[in-house]
Amino acid sequence: MDDTTSDEFATPIDDRYLDDYTEGATYRFGEESVDAEEIVEFARRYDPQSIHTDPEAAAEGPFGGLIASGWQTAALMMRLFADNYLTSVASLASPGIDELRWVRPLRPGDRLTLVCETTGVRPSRSKPDRGVLTTDVTLLNQDGDPVLTATALNMVARR
Repeated sequence: MDDTTSDEFATPIDDRYLDDYTEGATYRFGEESVDAEEIVEFARRYDPQSIHTDPEAAAEGPFGGLIASGWQTAALMMRLFADNYLTSVASLASPGIDELRWVRPLRPGDRLTLVCETTGVRPSRSKPDRGVLTTDVTLLNQDGDPVLTATALNMVARR
């Protein structure tokens, strides 16, 4: 972690509003992980492709082994995002995620850390009690390699 990255906000998550986010600030949170059983269970239910559900077939596939569904990777990112970065009292909704990319496979046993860079804090012109928070998110594995990148948009209440 460099001098411009922190794992703590000045304001706790249960008292955090749009006004408490600072454009340009970067935060680092972690960790989450999955094992092979969790990968297969998720994929059987939501993304039944052999690279996610069948370790033997996956070993012969393009990734040389079992990998998590990108959607499971996104869910793990969201867990870290909601638990650490996004306010628990002033989050109103999200209009979506932009530029979601699965940069490299998530493998069983990988340990994940989330890096959030606040790239926009824009009060609404039509509804002054809220605004839009824009965050570049990067999910890193234990080697510091990105496995997911995205831009998160959230509507957040103001103080």
